[in-house]
Amino acid sequence: MTMLKLFGIIIFCGLLWPSQGVLSGLSCAVSPAAVQNVLLNAIVRSGLLHQQVQSLVLPNIMSEGGLLNSPTIITGLHLVKIRVPDLSVTLSGIGVQINIAAKLELSGNCLVGLLSELINILVDVRIAANIKCTNFESGTVQVVVEDCLCVIGGMKIKVLSGLLSLSVNAAVLSHLKGTLPGLLCPVLDIVLNIVNIQLLSTLNVVIPVGTVGTIHYQLASLPFTAGSFLGLDLDGVVKQVGGGIIPHDSSPSALPPLLDKLMVLGVGESFLTAGVSLLLQVPARTFACTPAVCSACGGTSPLSLKLTLSGSPLILLEENKATVKLSVLIHVFIKRADGSILSILLLRADLSLNARLSLSGVRLVLGLSLGRISLFLESSDVGITDVSTLKPHCSSLLGEMFLPLANAALRPGIPLPKVLDIPLVKVEIRLQLGQVLIFVSGEDGASRSALSTPLS
Repeated sequence: MTMLKLFGIIIFCGLLWPSQGVLSGLSCAVSPAAVQNVLLNAIVRSGLLHQQVQSLVLPNIMSEGGLLNSPTIITGLHLVKIRVPDLSVTLSGIGVQINIAAKLELSGNCLVGLLSELINILVDVRIAANIKCTNFESGTVQVVVEDCLCVIGGMKIKVLSGLLSLSVNAAVLSHLKGTLPGLLCPVLDIVLNIVNIQLLSTLNVVIPVGTVGTIHYQLASLPFTAGSFLGLDLDGVVKQVGGGIIPHDSSPSALPPLLDKLMVLGVGESFLTAGVSLLLQVPARTFACTPAVCSACGGTSPLSLKLTLSGSPLILLEENKATVKLSVLIHVFIKRADGSILSILLLRADLSLNARLSLSGVRLVLGLSLGRISLFLESSDVGITDVSTLKPHCSSLLGEMFLPLANAALRPGIPLPKVLDIPLVKVEIRLQLGQVLIFVSGEDGASRSALSTPLS
């Protein structure tokens, strides 16, 4: 059976790459297969299209008949079922084209002469429309439907008696061609505006980051098409509890080809640094320097140690490598009986930590391990000037006492938005210069099975 196309939709959502300099926490490239499944879920599987069309009641149909035929009157004609056996998406330089094939099953009462019975009509419908995303403001866009064209195709009519003449068939088809376009185009407008609101809610969202703050994601510019993907750039505002915003400098990221992936997310280096800065709030820790506390401390000692995170961390992303740079102050002191402090050493340890990135649900999680350490003497009340021999001891101290605290602080992870409600399943994380790439493969066969799902 030849399938007709119900929707021919072209979304002109910005035809150029966003201007450089726009704040962007996350860049996304979404494949046609993923866009297809998103719209299938939003329009068909959700029952939205069926719900909006089912409320339609068509005007009565009257066929005068002829010399040998009684007049035929069809009343109460309404939608019973929508059959959607095919949906496809193609991307081009001018937007996104969506094609859905469908049949409408209509039912009503048929009066032929004095005989009344149920009539069932199955009709192919094709609607073509241009949809533009306009009026971008504060992370929102407006959907405008233009040039809606509705075409009625083949039709089958069924009554129990089978008494309908060819002239009645022709009258019914003519009636549907005259009435359905004026009913279905406004429905299309309603459906797409509801879908726009639903999908924008996945792009404009405030997500808590543990108990330390939030990240507010929203569209940074109009969606756009480039090559074979739909592009979305999101602004990510990283805010501490209490309202302070952690700034980050970034611009839209250049993303690699999708190939067979459903979606790729690009998380910029500067934005990632802001997220880690929000999470990595390690309070200063003071403890006695004993072997029970740290292997670097030997024997009984009056010494106390205080570890303090100094400044903000910095993340460097390179090919297949992520490094977190931060500084920790190591204060070695003695607390006298009178309560005064004798500062033996105040050291600054500049750490270059190896970072392993993983995805837990919809959160990007970093795990740190010791890399390189540089040690600098800040001050000493007892005249110490050479600290070169202390490097191994400080390395052990930081590995045993500071790193567990840092990893515990990072454990909640940096939350990511669920872009267009696309599940982050079967993901692969790659590191390249300046950004983290998250490739999403999705469930095998999800898009293929979606194409043949009927809605009843």
